[in-house]
Amino acid sequence: MISRVRTENRRTKRATPKIGEARAGDRGTTMARFEMTADVAGLAEAPATADTMFELGMMYSSGRSVPADLVIAHKWFNLAAMKGSAEAIRLRREIAAEMTDAQIGQAQRAARDWLKAHPEAPKAVPSFRAAA
Repeated sequence: MISRVRTENRRTKRATPKIGEARAGDRGTTMARFEMTADVAGLAEAPATADTMFELGMMYSSGRSVPADLVIAHKWFNLAAMKGSAEAIRLRREIAAEMTDAQIGQAQRAARDWLKAHPEAPKAVPSFRAAA
């Protein structure tokens, strides 16, 4: 389970529950935008593997080395899930339960933008020769 520091919900002035805690119907509006630190920038420039993307999602969802940001965490978990990470699928679903529909849409757009900016190199197609 992801653990992150409780933050204050701007709209209701209540503490936003940790991921995985039950809530009474409020989807919350807590969100923040921050610049990446040098440590995270290095990880973001690493090869685009499911593990790297999953690790970025963990960092942003838990606030480890960076301020917690569920929109960015959802983006990285979404990208890791697309590369086959079952754990990323589970955690993406878990943090989505704490996000508004607008925040989820923002995270999905960010993931699409990332994919457009980082197209994968075409995979080599094996060539076969017919036996003579």
